[in-house]
Amino acid sequence: MSDSPFSPALPQAFAAALGSLRKAKTRPELVVNEIASPANLAPYSIALSADVNPQRHGSDSDLGTGRFILLYDPEEPQAWGGPFRVVCFVQAPLETEIGLDPFLADVTWSWLIDALDAQGADYSHASGTATKIISSGFGELAKQGDGAQIELRASWSPGNADVKSHVEGWGELLCMLAGLPPVGEGVSLLSTKRANRE
Repeated sequence: MSDSPFSPALPQAFAAALGSLRKAKTRPELVVNEIASPANLAPYSIALSADVNPQRHGSDSDLGTGRFILLYDPEEPQAWGGPFRVVCFVQAPLETEIGLDPFLADVTWSWLIDALDAQGADYSHASGTATKIISSGFGELAKQGDGAQIELRASWSPGNADVKSHVEGWGELLCMLAGLPPVGEGVSLLSTKRANRE
């Protein structure tokens, strides 16, 4: 959302959240940009995209990509449990054997919770889905062989306008799913599929 001089004054709480969000520090392996927010989700919103070491300008990374949307509704929708809601998406390619792991979805969800907790994020009403995608190429795409991806779509309600830690937790999760060493210790890594698939 644009806060141009032609926009009505932003609510104080959302303006504070924007200031906090823009102070977030993400890992150097991430390229983060502000993008257009989806319409009609909330009266006020801001969206970010992130790619892990993008290989091509203007397209998603071969290592991992994600979206982070902060919503604000002063009416405090009952399902949110407050005026703020975060909606995020992360995706990363994996080795096929890892994609077949029956515990992969559980591990991915636990990494999100761990990443938020490690940053000290204050949140409630967390929900989401982790999806494993296994693919095989045929015909002209047969040379690609088998592949796998993990996708996590999640949402939660920040406890206040201090959302810096939420952005940083999302960025850390994306890096971890892409196979980069975690900032914290004691976390095992998933093996990512690094080969380019044409």
